[in-house]
Amino acid sequence: MGVFQRVCALSDLSEESALGVEVGGQPVCLALAAGQVYAIRDECSHAEVMLSHGEVEDARIECWLHGSQFDLATGEPVGLPATEPVPVYPVKIDGDDVLVDIGQS
Repeated sequence: MGVFQRVCALSDLSEESALGVEVGGQPVCLALAAGQVYAIRDECSHAEVMLSHGEVEDARIECWLHGSQFDLATGEPVGLPATEPVPVYPVKIDGDDVLVDIGQS
């Protein structure tokens, strides 16, 4: 069973946008797309820059540096130059609280 931690208020997120937070010392990018909240490691697997500074569209996030795109649900790259996936994390909404489990053991 995972340990979910509160990371922000749901009202802190805007549709089709991203927010960088830290969870248990790890950089996490929260994204709101089509009413769904996603949590993905806030680091591009290609250039090691923050994904939270990128654009969110169609449940994907695009890295601002070289344009790599990642599926927010799976972390899989869907646009070059990235070829390696980025970890994704479970999200729960409890009222206005966004909770994330980064799976540290």
